[in-house]
Amino acid sequence: MANTNLIQIAVIGAAHGIKGEVRVKTFTGDPLAIGDYGALETEDGRFFTVAQVRPSKEVVIVRFKGVETRNDAEALNGTTLFVDRAKLPDDLEEDEFYHVDLIGLAVQAEDGEQFGTIIAVHDFGAGEMLEVKARGEKPVLVPFTRAAVPVIDIKGGFVQVEPVAAGLVGDEDEEGAGREEDER
Repeated sequence: MANTNLIQIAVIGAAHGIKGEVRVKTFTGDPLAIGDYGALETEDGRFFTVAQVRPSKEVVIVRFKGVETRNDAEALNGTTLFVDRAKLPDDLEEDEFYHVDLIGLAVQAEDGEQFGTIIAVHDFGAGEMLEVKARGEKPVLVPFTRAAVPVIDIKGGFVQVEPVAAGLVGDEDEEGAGREEDER
């Protein structure tokens, strides 16, 4: 991938049927819009153009131009698809962010205490989580909620967390109560 402005928008899954269709997990706001971005590029520099797309539970079923058989489709399983950043809308709502813009941001408390850097954004089904890694530490997951992450400053290069809501430190009231019980 020579173009460093590429953003991953989908990954191809298993073949669907016998006519070259594939299951595709998209990372776009509207999964059916995957064909709106023009030719999609792979890590090895190939390009695929969406000929047809239709919904199917958590994925979309896609037929790409030039992929005609089940064998062709099976060969694409696991292929990641990218678009040039310039093709993505830049008129996001106030609380909307591209995951790629969050990765690499410093994670800090209001008092400036540093907790690490965002290395990934995940959604396991119960809401988005920021994966935060501090040097020499194991990664931790922080809920990507307004309570846990009240400030996102992309231009400033950081997110501000509320350490207790983010699960990065314990609640002092809870800790104190536990110690008193232990002493009895």
